[in-house]
Amino acid sequence: MDLIPTAIPAVVRVVAPRFGDDRGFFSETFRSEWFPGIDFVQDNHSSSAKAGTVRGLHFQAPPTAQDKLVRVSRGAILDVAVDIRVGSPTYGRHVVVPLSADNWEQLLVPKGFAHGFVTTEPDTEVLYKVSDYYSSEDDRGILWSDPDLGIDWGVAPEAATLSDHDAANPPFADLPEYFTFEGA
Repeated sequence: MDLIPTAIPAVVRVVAPRFGDDRGFFSETFRSEWFPGIDFVQDNHSSSAKAGTVRGLHFQAPPTAQDKLVRVSRGAILDVAVDIRVGSPTYGRHVVVPLSADNWEQLLVPKGFAHGFVTTEPDTEVLYKVSDYYSSEDDRGILWSDPDLGIDWGVAPEAATLSDHDAANPPFADLPEYFTFEGA
């Protein structure tokens, strides 16, 4: 297993080996020892029928903030993480990482980041582990298409499929200070 930092070092690509033969393949996709200090407590699974489906940008505010480990079991996505840690040298910046069933990569998105993705293939399934349970009271979001963030989602806003909830998320400029950068 390889851990590869992205342009924002706190967000890490995770590449687990996959061993194949004429029957198919086998892969260990998670071992707790790979992520010391993170206790994943819940698994989530989403299915999106259409390419161009946007989910995000989401995060949970403290005290139920979540680390996320994201992977794709079918199809493909562009996975997005936005740094919302006040005082961070990368505050307001983002990374976009292609994840797919074919490339078999995962993305570790730590607390202090808003997360979202857009499907680039139909019938895409995304699985992710989180380090705290879902809390509707702490559920927050940022407008996915906010021009101040400058994210290239690969889909025009009028062509995207998204929930009413995600369409109503506030812009980044209105985001309260939920997280503070703790240093390198």
